[in-house]
Amino acid sequence: MSGDVRIDRVVTSGTFELDGGTWDVDNNIWLIGDDNEVVVIDAAHDATPIVDAVGNRHVVAVVCTHGHNDHITVAPELSRQLDAPVLLHPADDMLWRATHPDAPFSGLTDSQRIAVAGIELHVVHTPGHSPGSSCLYVPMLGVLFTGDTLFSGGPGATGRSYSDYPTIIESIRSKLLPLPGETTVRTGHGDNTTIAAEGPNIPATDD
Repeated sequence: MSGDVRIDRVVTSGTFELDGGTWDVDNNIWLIGDDNEVVVIDAAHDATPIVDAVGNRHVVAVVCTHGHNDHITVAPELSRQLDAPVLLHPADDMLWRATHPDAPFSGLTDSQRIAVAGIELHVVHTPGHSPGSSCLYVPMLGVLFTGDTLFSGGPGATGRSYSDYPTIIESIRSKLLPLPGETTVRTGHGDNTTIAAEGPNIPATDD
């Protein structure tokens, strides 16, 4: 049933703001589904191109990989326009509230499965970049959406509040690197990579 499933990428530009700093960033927003229904992954900066990419499809959910403002900027707006729930791991509630103090979201849980277009997205809680950072693994397609947990070149940044380097390394080593090496990694910023390509870029943990 996955033959008609496609993955679309929308890139939007804006700012990431945390700890009193502001950085210009380009974000990947991923849409996975078929001609009838779709899941939107992340909600960065500008709702219009995301809504345009959805078209007339039913949106099962807007899933936010974590609560940094550049990944949730327009999540409430998308929820209203697309009549879809916003899903975010509750460990990132404080980050969500910093951007959207009065907007609701629904909790995302580790091992949760989200069905769309005859496939399932498996939620993998990968704390470190933020406490609630989560990836979405699609076994039927051999694809992993990593948000800011894993990039082409190594782990996501951990130099800001609520982040922790040993934790992100442990998350990647224990939960992501065991996936098949040919798994395509679609990231929150920048280029795709694979699990096999990133293995050498993740240092061993000190046990």
